This record gives sequence, C-alpha cells and structure tokens, in this order.
Amino acid sequence: MSKITHIDLDDSGLPPPTPEIDQERKVAMFDLLEDNSFALPARDGRAVPDGPYHLGLSIRERRLVFDVRTEDDTPAGEFHLSLGPFRQVVKDYFQICESYFDAVKTLPPSQIETIDMARRGIHNEGARVLQERLEGKAEVDIDTARRLFTLICVLHFGG
Repeated sequence: MSKITHIDLDDSGLPPPTPEIDQERKVAMFDLLEDNSFALPARDGRAVPDGPYHLGLSIRERRLVFDVRTEDDTPAGEFHLSLGPFRQVVKDYFQICESYFDAVKTLPPSQIETIDMARRGIHNEGARVLQERLEGKAEVDIDTARRLFTLICVLHFGG
C-alpha cells in the first residue's frame, strides 16, 4: 500500500481551535505522517498515479473534500463526501472529549480511564464510518482512518 507524506488541513474560515483541539490536531497529523496506509484504487478502468501522496483536507459547501496529489503535485484524485454521516459521531466525540479533558483535571484515574475507553469507542466508530464512506475511493487501514477522523473533527469543529 502507498502512503501520505504531506497533509494540508484547510482550516481557514474556522474559529481558532481550543488548546485541546489544537493538541489533538498536532498529534493526529504527526502520527498520520509517521505511520499510515493510503492507496487509491483504479477507477472506471483508469489507472491512478502511484503514491506517496500529498493530501489536502477541507470542507467546502458542507462537504468534506479530499484532494489527493502525487509528490510532484500531479492530481491523483479528488472526492467529496457528505458530512451528514459524520455529524452525530463528531458531536458525540466532542462531547466525550470535553468530558475527558474536564475529568483529567479533577477525577481519579479509574474514572478517567472509563471516560477514555468511551472516547476510544466513539473514535473507532468515526473511523469505521470514514472507511465506509471512502470505499471505492481510497483504501485506508483502521489506524489511518482514526487519525483522519481526528482531522475531520478539527475541520468539523468550525463547520
């Protein structure tokens, strides 16, 4: 499988992220670039340029846009996904993250662990939804989907 070697997150027009959201974004981007699996299948009988890829992620006209290019900036694919299937899981994820960030400040480790387990479960659900939505457009493993879901949440935060 190929991989992403550069990511451009277009968060222009969004409110500035909270320190916690900014930290989540930085960690997700670092982890994604360190280890990911991202491939474009042939579409309509046409071959697609091989990776590694540069990925642009943005929200335009209430759609999530993946702009995939080769390292020499040759367009490799662009696809637009409806945000509808992500709305509830993103909302749930932000609510549980807020609870988690609050819990870290005041609750004992056992309660923090319980909240963190719920947070990971919702995060996995978001990754699963993303993998379903990308079917036939891009192939990603679960860890890559989890990291991309975090970045979608960051973009959705202002959306």
